Amino acid sequence: MSKVSLGRGLLGLSPVIVFLLLYVAVSLAVGDFYAMPFSVALLVASAWAVAVSKGPLAARLDTFSRAAGHSNIIYMIWIFILAGAFASLAKEIGAVNATVDLALRLLPASLVVPGMFVAACFISLAVGTSVGTVVALAPLASEIADSTGLSTAFMIAVVLGGAFFGDNLSFISDTTIAATRSQGCDMSDKFKANVKIALPAAAVTLLIYLVQARSVVATGLSTESAAWWLVLPYLIVIGTAIARLNVTVVLTLGIISAMCIGLWQGHTALELCGFMGAGIASMGDLIVITLMSAGMLGLVKACGGIEWLLQTLTARLRGKRGAQACIATLVGLVNLCTANNTVAIITVGSLTREIASRFGIAPRKSASLLDTCSCIVQCLIPYGAQTLLATSLAGVSPAAPFTYLYYPWALAVAVGVSVLIPAKAGSAGRRH
Repeated sequence: MSKVSLGRGLLGLSPVIVFLLLYVAVSLAVGDFYAMPFSVALLVASAWAVAVSKGPLAARLDTFSRAAGHSNIIYMIWIFILAGAFASLAKEIGAVNATVDLALRLLPASLVVPGMFVAACFISLAVGTSVGTVVALAPLASEIADSTGLSTAFMIAVVLGGAFFGDNLSFISDTTIAATRSQGCDMSDKFKANVKIALPAAAVTLLIYLVQARSVVATGLSTESAAWWLVLPYLIVIGTAIARLNVTVVLTLGIISAMCIGLWQGHTALELCGFMGAGIASMGDLIVITLMSAGMLGLVKACGGIEWLLQTLTARLRGKRGAQACIATLVGLVNLCTANNTVAIITVGSLTREIASRFGIAPRKSASLLDTCSCIVQCLIPYGAQTLLATSLAGVSPAAPFTYLYYPWALAVAVGVSVLIPAKAGSAGRRH
């Protein structure tokens, strides 16, 4: 790793600082997270990133564009487009209302919130992706909020917390695969280390939801129960997701099933296409934000901001606890700068393995720290793909769920406790 000077490092990170000051600080100052448009804050930060980068303007714009046009970003945009089309179509044919109506009739209103959290945990654990869980549950969470008088931002936070529970623990999650491969340990070993951290955090979060939801009353139930077959599109989406189909295939099947029901109801094909078009159009701002965010963060990396973070945090390591804290901080800050937990794990993976080996940290422990801490930050940042998608589907500000995100904070406390408590002797784990 090349040596990056303090000035160059801070300059490289400055676009992220500009964005956070412009959006978060201004929003907190005026007490309104809708006052400063998210896209405008990113536009200014992106322009600043281009301005402070070295080289000809054409080269800087090329770096920005290549980062924005990365295959992972385009794939995410495809998901946004399909999610917008499905969500709008499902709502217009009555699938969302019917699913929520059924849930509120089967469950006491006081159990809807904890039930949504448990459902998100289960689905994400089975699917292995937080994005797929958000796609399936965010529209339902929004409608439940309308039917119970709860805050939409609160319900979206419930879904996000549960979505990252599974993203962190699932054997088929890309973060689990990246963390275990980079640290050279078995998935089962990492799972055993991880579950001791994630499960208590989830239990505490569930208890909070049980207490908070005691007085919830279903106010939006219709006098007549909705037709059960209207629930089919959501059953297909959730079922195929649990069957581990690709999320684009899952959404496509959902759209096809919703189209069939819409035609059977008497809608014309043109009307249904109009519903889908409106849903796709509603994703426009989200797509622009995703492209600008990826481009800006690409320039941050190209300018040496992330390299400077890595070398600064590893300069003065002391003791096993300090090394574990360093690993957690490393992956968290890199995630803050990349807005992608898998990329953050891959970026710091080899360095983390060196640190773990030097200080005698079990491979399963370092893998657990990488996965868990990256998921904590990814859940908390308002510009992460999962939060942007969930809030876009629900029609709220990306920062709105932040104050209700109990699970990632509980998980952060659990990580801190796990670092402070020494590991048992003989738990070094297997390294491959």
